[in-house]
Amino acid sequence: MFSISKRVWSLIRGQRLRYAAAIAALVVASSFLYLAPLVPQAVLDGVLAADPGRAGSSTRFVVGLLGGRTWLAENLWLAALVFLGLSALAGLFTYLRTRLAADASESIVRRVRDEVYDHLQHLACRYYDGAETGDLIQRCTSDVETLRKFLASQVVEIGRALIMLLVPIPLMLAIDLRMTAVSLLLLPPIAAFSFLVFRRIRVAFTAVDEAEGALTARISENLTGIRVVRAFARQSHEEELLERVNATHRAADFRLYDLLARFWATSDFLCFVQKGLVVGAGLYWLIQGSLAVGAFFYFLTAVNLFIWPVRHMGRILADLGKAVVAIERLDDILSEPAEQDPCEPVEAAPGGEVRFEGVSFAHGEVAVLRDVSFTLPAGQTLAILGPSGSGKSTIVNLLLRLYDPDRGTIRLGGHDLSRLPRKHARRHVAVVLQEPFLFSKSIGDNLRLGRPEASERDLVEATESAAIHASIRGFDQGYQTEVGERGVTLSGGQRQRVALARALLQRPSLLILDDSLSAVDTDTEARILDALREARGRQTTIVVAHRVSTVRDADQILVLDEGRVVQQGSHEELVEAAGPYRRLWRAQTELAQEGAEVAAPERAGSGRQLQTA
Repeated sequence: MFSISKRVWSLIRGQRLRYAAAIAALVVASSFLYLAPLVPQAVLDGVLAADPGRAGSSTRFVVGLLGGRTWLAENLWLAALVFLGLSALAGLFTYLRTRLAADASESIVRRVRDEVYDHLQHLACRYYDGAETGDLIQRCTSDVETLRKFLASQVVEIGRALIMLLVPIPLMLAIDLRMTAVSLLLLPPIAAFSFLVFRRIRVAFTAVDEAEGALTARISENLTGIRVVRAFARQSHEEELLERVNATHRAADFRLYDLLARFWATSDFLCFVQKGLVVGAGLYWLIQGSLAVGAFFYFLTAVNLFIWPVRHMGRILADLGKAVVAIERLDDILSEPAEQDPCEPVEAAPGGEVRFEGVSFAHGEVAVLRDVSFTLPAGQTLAILGPSGSGKSTIVNLLLRLYDPDRGTIRLGGHDLSRLPRKHARRHVAVVLQEPFLFSKSIGDNLRLGRPEASERDLVEATESAAIHASIRGFDQGYQTEVGERGVTLSGGQRQRVALARALLQRPSLLILDDSLSAVDTDTEARILDALREARGRQTTIVVAHRVSTVRDADQILVLDEGRVVQQGSHEELVEAAGPYRRLWRAQTELAQEGAEVAAPERAGSGRQLQTA
């Protein structure tokens, strides 16, 4: 329990003064709430009673404050006015308490949400390799909302329950010791029962939260791949998967609410028993004549005021259990180490030379690169070929510092890449990924992602080089056309060319094309390669591809197999040497020749049909 209190105390840093003011307002409001019933109690026992002289000292004191017995008996409206005034003041300070707590909680939650989101932006890619997007979304939304509700109401409610119990005790003792003992008789069992339930609710809510995260992840993955699901007619299968996850969530929810239902039923029973004891004992002593009517009225009112906040402690503890689980799940994110950069930033551009020196890298226990070494001088073009899983895209990821090598050194412009701040290095490296990602914005906004200040002329130059300018101009809204989520309104080839134009617009020292021409036709590919040849010498280029036609003009060609460099050289050198490159070149050349032979008769036939027409 101490660790939980310490965690909540740390969480409310910066807003502790507001919470202190809220608790102060709560103390004042509670005092007025308990002072208000003293007025009718004093009138009943000190003014209207058959024998006012038997009234206690506290009653006589209140009557004296209100002007004395004789004057008050003739001006009972004053007692009503004072009662209403005390109730109104209690309401005013209750409002202040709620307002201050709400302001504090919203500020805290905003800070937490910003911290979590900022931390997610700087976590290493290895973290996302094992994380589920839906679960992360659920933590950033549902868990933060759980925390907000607790901070907005229950933090102050803890103080309210304690104050509502402690404030009336001196007043109750001053009026009647016996009734005070009866009024507090069942409070220890209620408190103990609430604490026991809290421990079980915390476990139950953890299961609910994890089940909700799995449910969110299932729905998120389905909606992301909805076109694949429909293409393979797997709707029924996906519905069955969701039904199983949903059933798990329902079962966890049922266990939690069953536990809560039993708690509310039992605590309600104990509270009603406590009130029944007060009524029974009060009536017994009232009949005996040892208890005044006003005192009986005050104890009934006081028990009504504090029994429900004390009973509410169970709900507070239940919400505390939920909040603790939410905090732990958010702490799981915040405790993950962020990407670390050198303390002193490098102001100079890293330049375009790329050098790999004995680089090895593994995903877990699976080796992806093994002792890879090569040098790419600034301004030249390097092509990388190899079968799937040979490590081509891993080289790209290492150059972007999405990962760091397990062994070896990568140098960019003579600088050790691991010593360059990531933002600084990435500012001079542009990449077009195999599966380009476009945001749900206009084409112009997507193009300016890496260079917000780019002019319209710059946009046109980049899109013309990427052979996409004509297509964009053909849209009704041109560069202001919204592309939808993930660029869904564009074809695969259009998305790749927009992503290529976005990279070219950045004017990087190093341009990386990670199999980014695979979705364009050969004519468009030729136009793009021509534009890249014109830029040769101004920027260093790395092209990852599967087609020899894409890479044959590169200054160097690197052939990978199972994470190792098996061949390296120019197109002419590799064609002359026995190895996988020559086999690939011959296979693709023969395939192209067969395609040309098949297409020739078709074109001739089409020509004759046109002449006949």
